[in-house]
Amino acid sequence: MRLIARPLAPGETNAELLGLTISSGAAAAFALWHALHLPWPVCAFHIVTGQPCPTCGATRAAIALLHGDLPAAWNWNPLALLAYGAVVLFDGYVLVVMATGAKRLRIVQVRPGEKKFLRASLVAVVLCNWVYLLIAKAAA
Repeated sequence: MRLIARPLAPGETNAELLGLTISSGAAAAFALWHALHLPWPVCAFHIVTGQPCPTCGATRAAIALLHGDLPAAWNWNPLALLAYGAVVLFDGYVLVVMATGAKRLRIVQVRPGEKKFLRASLVAVVLCNWVYLLIAKAAA
């Protein structure tokens, strides 16, 4: 696997701008939903099983983050907080690239074994986060 920097090719989809648009739109919609005090979606998994789902607490973590309460956001769902942080870093990268016209970072030449390792790592991280949520619920 290699990381390269190259200019956006003619006719290539501007993935950075697309990601920034989606994440900014989602953040604005979330903030508006929160400001209007609209009801949050209910977790069907939790209703049926009585247990937290792998993403349980992500909305509450976002609300805590919106209020500047990082410890509470971490307690609600550590992986969600890390994901929100990654989106903020990505959006910052996009703004710098677009403002300066810098080359775009691309991951190339990913071997099948590397793909398998990355997928397994992602599954392991999600499962570890879910175990944390189950333990936190049991302790509460």
